[in-house]
Amino acid sequence: MTSTEGTVSTLGTTGTLGTEGTLGTEGTPSTLGTPGTEGTLGTLGLLYHMPFWRGVDGSLWEAEGSFARYVDSLAPYFDEIVLSVPVFDTPQAAGSRVRAGNVRLAPLPYFPGPRQFYPMLRTMRARLRSWVAECDVIHLRVPTPAAIFAFRLARARAVPVFLLVVGDYRALLPHLPYRGLKKALFSVYVAFEEWALRYMTTRAVTFANGAALAEKHRAGGATVHETKTTTLTEADIASRADTCGSSRVRLLTVSRIDPRKGLRVLPAVVAALVAQGLDASVDIVGPPIGRLGEEEREAIVAEASRLGVAARVSLPGPVPLDALLPLYRDYDVFVLPTGPGEGIPRVLLEAMAGGLPIVTTGVAGITSLVRDGENGVLVADASAETIAPAVERLVGTPALRQALIAGGYATARAHTLDRQAAEMMRVLRAELLRTKN
Repeated sequence: MTSTEGTVSTLGTTGTLGTEGTLGTEGTPSTLGTPGTEGTLGTLGLLYHMPFWRGVDGSLWEAEGSFARYVDSLAPYFDEIVLSVPVFDTPQAAGSRVRAGNVRLAPLPYFPGPRQFYPMLRTMRARLRSWVAECDVIHLRVPTPAAIFAFRLARARAVPVFLLVVGDYRALLPHLPYRGLKKALFSVYVAFEEWALRYMTTRAVTFANGAALAEKHRAGGATVHETKTTTLTEADIASRADTCGSSRVRLLTVSRIDPRKGLRVLPAVVAALVAQGLDASVDIVGPPIGRLGEEEREAIVAEASRLGVAARVSLPGPVPLDALLPLYRDYDVFVLPTGPGEGIPRVLLEAMAGGLPIVTTGVAGITSLVRDGENGVLVADASAETIAPAVERLVGTPALRQALIAGGYATARAHTLDRQAAEMMRVLRAELLRTKN
């Protein structure tokens, strides 16, 4: 089944979705779809690769926290949410709890990536088939290895599906340090995921995180609604008007540690600032991802030592979201030297909410959130030559710093979880009603 621009085969029926909107824009959110105004939408099946575990009291936990908050934001719109996610064999040391009481697990065996997923495909398909049979609506957060299999199973049972696209493996591929057979195998996997995304996005209601991802999939024939994924509630937004109030300039980066994130440049940024007379340091908060992540962490430590700034570069590891959000308020400048392959990193909105002026690269969907000189500073590439002068300028220009902080607060308030969920559910409800009638 194919689809033309502006028309999709959605929720099992071909029809015109309507105009392509932008979700989470700065304005008053629609009251349509607000919890309690039009009834709930039955049982939602939600699939992603973020691992969960059960606490000893039966509570549900997620290591990072952003996905747990997303689940909580959707819970008021459904009678029940059933999560099809990998589940750790044992509880983890720390994480973020799912607060909603109408969420349960349809567990998948734990898998850290596609290499572990595909050898278990027969088991996975059986679990997915049982899960789909329990659900009235399926939500796939993509790309993720299980999505295309769940999508086909849902269509076979005429269960409505909607997607949220949050990443771009094709853009990421050239920036990974894979060589030889590993690169060839990952290239095949990326090609398969690209095909799967085209297949799904042209046949289901699709949301995308940021303008770059939205445009990519519109070009493939899908009707796409742009959104901006967020972790924020109103209570998370700080009120301080300025930073850089002490002699030390404390930089913060929050990111998973892997080669695509550009983190290896941060010791050189600190060294350049110190050479200019600033007492600067950086904390890089986040977990290393797999063996490549561990190698990247070691490379960052080695580079800091080589440049003589080892005492100024810290990698404390992951911090659960509930503890992380207040942590932003302890720093002076947020730096994210990321590369292509993402939509809009959620940490940018978190930093804005914490009252931090931002320096980041103008890649992927970032430019649809960060407006240079209004709510952040955009640099051309992830290098010390571009990032260090931008930080130095912020430190030395209080008026600019304060203006960016104020602009960041306004952006954060416009992109809370409540607003995002309400607008997504408004679109979904309208489509369900249209196909029903």
